[in-house]
Amino acid sequence: MAKSKYDDSSIKSLKGPDRVRLRPSVIFGSDDIVGCCHSFFEILSNSIDEFKEGHGNKIIVSYFNDGSVEVQDFGRGIPVDYNEKEKAYNWELLFCEMYAGGKYGDTYEFSLGLNGLGLCATQYASEYMEAEIYNGKYRYELRFEKGYPVCKNKEEQMHKTEMKHKPGTRIKWRPDLSVFTDINMPLSYFEDTLKKQAICNNGLTILLKYQNPDGSITERTFYYENGISDYLAEITGSDTLTAPQVWSAERFGRDRADKDDYRVILNVAFCFSNKYPFIEYYHNSSFLEYGGSPDKAVKSAFVSAIDSYIKSVGKYNKNESKIAFSDIEDSLALVSNSYSTQTSYENQTKKSINNKFIQEAMTDFLKHHLEVYFIENKEEANKIADQVLVNKRSRENAEKTRQTLKKKLITEIDLTNRIEKFVPCRSKDVSKRELYIVEGDSAVGSVKQARDAEFQAIMPVRGKILNCLKADINKILNSEIITNLVRILGCGVEMKIKGKSFSEFNLQNLKFSKIIICTDADFDGYQIRTLILAMIYSLMPTLIDEKKVFIAESPLYEITNKDKTYFAYTDREKTEIVSKLEGKVNVQRSKGLGENEPDMMKLTTMDPETRKLLLITPEAADVTFQYFDVLLGNNLQGRKELISEKGNYYLELADIS
Repeated sequence: MAKSKYDDSSIKSLKGPDRVRLRPSVIFGSDDIVGCCHSFFEILSNSIDEFKEGHGNKIIVSYFNDGSVEVQDFGRGIPVDYNEKEKAYNWELLFCEMYAGGKYGDTYEFSLGLNGLGLCATQYASEYMEAEIYNGKYRYELRFEKGYPVCKNKEEQMHKTEMKHKPGTRIKWRPDLSVFTDINMPLSYFEDTLKKQAICNNGLTILLKYQNPDGSITERTFYYENGISDYLAEITGSDTLTAPQVWSAERFGRDRADKDDYRVILNVAFCFSNKYPFIEYYHNSSFLEYGGSPDKAVKSAFVSAIDSYIKSVGKYNKNESKIAFSDIEDSLALVSNSYSTQTSYENQTKKSINNKFIQEAMTDFLKHHLEVYFIENKEEANKIADQVLVNKRSRENAEKTRQTLKKKLITEIDLTNRIEKFVPCRSKDVSKRELYIVEGDSAVGSVKQARDAEFQAIMPVRGKILNCLKADINKILNSEIITNLVRILGCGVEMKIKGKSFSEFNLQNLKFSKIIICTDADFDGYQIRTLILAMIYSLMPTLIDEKKVFIAESPLYEITNKDKTYFAYTDREKTEIVSKLEGKVNVQRSKGLGENEPDMMKLTTMDPETRKLLLITPEAADVTFQYFDVLLGNNLQGRKELISEKGNYYLELADIS
C-alpha cells in the first residue's frame, strides 16, 4: 500500500456548510440519532430564550411522518433585515455564519444559546429549512437547501411583505440523512425534552403535535404553573418522609478574581422520600444530565449539614464512620433550577456546567438553609437523620455481605479446596463441557459409568435444596449445596441484597456450555428439579436468558415388545406406543436414576444422540417463575388466593373425595 503524501498542499480548510455537514459531531456531540435530536434542541432553545425574556408564553412543536420538525414561538421574531453595522443581512449572519447571533451582548440575560452556533449549524445539517418570521410590521419568508440559500440574489432570498401580525418565528426543517446516520427522532425524546422545558420554565405552555402513521394529528400539552415545586409533587405525591421544601436565592460573584461579577439565581425544591428518590438539575433551562457545579454543591452541602446534625444529636454509634452522599441520595427527591448571566458549559451540548462561583454560592446557600430547616423542624430533622443512618448501615452491611459472597461463592476450585463428590470432566473446551446436576448420591454411580468423561461432569444434590425464592442471604450463604454449585459453575451470582443490586456475575467465566438438571420422574424428583431451577432463577437468571439450562427427561415407563424396548415419558405417550404394538407387551415403571443400569442411563439420559433434553427458555421461565414466586416465595396472600381458586383441580387429580 502506497504511503499518503503529507506536505504543504495537504492542509485543507472546511468552508460554509461543510464545516458542519462533514463534521456534525463537533457541534451536536455525535452524528447519530443523539446528535440529530440535539439539533432540534438548538432551535427550541432560541424560542425558550425569548420566553425567558418575557416575550410569548407558548411554543408549538410539530413532528411529521417524514422526519421533518417545526418549532413556532410568539417572541419578538428573529431580526433578518439589513444590518448596517455588519454590512450584511441578518439572515445571512444567523442562518449561514457560525458564531453570529444576539447572545454576545445584553439582549438576553439568561440564555440557553451562547455561541451563535445552533441555528446556523442546524440549517447547515438540514435537507431543507424554511423560516416564517413576523416582527409586528413585516412578514419574512426564507428557504435553504443543503446548507445554502435557494436564491443567489440576497434580496430575492428574503421574501418581505408588509403585514400587521402578532410577532413570532416559525422554523421548519428536515434533518439531512447524508449528515446524520439516523433522523428518525423518537417521539419519547420530544415528550421528555418538552416536559423538562415546561418544568424549568414555569408558566410556559408547550404544545406538541405529532403526526400519526395514518396522517392524523395527536396533541399533548406540557405546563407547570409553579415549575419545579409542581414537578416534585407530581413525582413524590403526598406519601413522603418529610414535607416539600422550596428555597430561592440570588447571589453575585465571580469565578476568578480578575473577572467581572455576574448574577446567579438559585431555586431548589426537595423532600425525603423512600418510594420515589430522584435528583435533577437544570441551568438556564438546560437539563444537566451530568450536573457539574450544582451536583457538587448538593453533595457537599447535604453531606455536611446532615453529618453535623447527626453529630450534634449523638446519633452516630461509637467509632461509626461518616455518612456518604449515596446514603442521602437513596431517600432524597430534589430538583434544582438555576440561572446565571455567565455560564461555562462543558460543551455545545450543555449537559454540565463548571462555574466555580455557582458551585460555591449554591453550596453556601444550601448549607445555610438546611441548618435553619433542621433547627426549626426538629421532628423532620430526626426523621432525615434516622433514615440516612438506616441507608448507611444497610449499605455497609450489604458491602460486608458482598465480600462474604465473593469469598464463599467465587473461589476457584483447586487441590486445596475440592468439592466433595463433584466429578469433573477432562476437556478444557467450555463449548463442549456439560454439567449434570443429579438427584442423590445413589445416582452418581450409574451416571458416572454412563457419561462421557471427556466432556460430562457430575454434581450430586443430596436431599432437598434450599428454597432461594424465600430464604434470606445468610441462609443461602450457609447452604453448602448452593455455594458448591455456584463455585462449580464459576460465573458468580447476580442478586439484590437489602434492596441493593449486587453482581459479581460474569458469563465469560461459566465453565460449562450446558447445565443439565437430572432427577427422577416422580414427585420428589420434580420438587428437587423445581428448587434447583428456583436457585438458578434467583442467583443467576442470565443463565436462563442465555439458554444454558436444560432438563434431562427421564422416562416414566419402559415398554418391551418381542426383542425391542421403548421408552414413554408421559402416560399419553405410553398409551400411544402400546396401541401400536402387537403380541405380548410388557409395561413397567422406570426405575430411579440410582437403580438404572449404566447402559440404560447412557441411552435415555446421557448420550447426546439418544437423550431427550428440554431447554428452559426465558419466555417459559417468566411464566413459570410467576407461579414459583406465588407457590414458593413470600407472597402468602397470593398463595392463599391461588389455592382458593385452583385447589379443587388438584384434589380431583389426586382422586381425593
